[in-house]
Amino acid sequence: MDFSILLVVIAGFLAHDVLCGELTFELPDNEKMCFHEEIDKGVESTLEFQVVMGGNYDVDMELTAPNGQMLYKDVKKQYDSFTWKADFKGVYTFCFSNEFSTFTHKVVYFDLQVGEDKPVVESMGEHASAMTLIETSAVSIFEELKKVLDLQTHFKLRESQGRAFAEDLNERVLLWSIGESILIVLIGIGQILVLRSFFTSKHKTSAMT
Repeated sequence: MDFSILLVVIAGFLAHDVLCGELTFELPDNEKMCFHEEIDKGVESTLEFQVVMGGNYDVDMELTAPNGQMLYKDVKKQYDSFTWKADFKGVYTFCFSNEFSTFTHKVVYFDLQVGEDKPVVESMGEHASAMTLIETSAVSIFEELKKVLDLQTHFKLRESQGRAFAEDLNERVLLWSIGESILIVLIGIGQILVLRSFFTSKHKTSAMT
């Protein structure tokens, strides 16, 4: 299976008050991978992750504050979402661990959102009542497109996960079928040898008499 296709950045970063980052990466067995993000005090952030491929689709995940406080920790998790408000300004670290696996690689997706979206129209809050119909429609379309993009991302993840499961199941069925075929052939050969031994023994007994 070619994991390199999935090693792409799905989305970039938005400037100013909101940061959004989505990444799909490969996590080798017996490995731990960490990511770092600087967040200002009082900013609310959300981290969502999901194991797309590999083994039992589970990883260990932990989130640490700049002062070393453990904000989130869970083991062998398939997917989860965690929201927190930064009590300190500094670098927050979140790590994904596959150290409990001895030979299975994992493909992990995460989505980090820091802060809140700014209004599409800068003066929207002050002059909401004066917005034209076109501006209102544009804002509405923009919000709906964001929802569509988010849904498409999740559907792609589910499709990738389902395809990986189907391929793994197909491989197991193929190996089982090959094993059964070999076993049937061996049993057939064994039966032929046993039958031949019966006739050979009878022929030798008749000759001696």
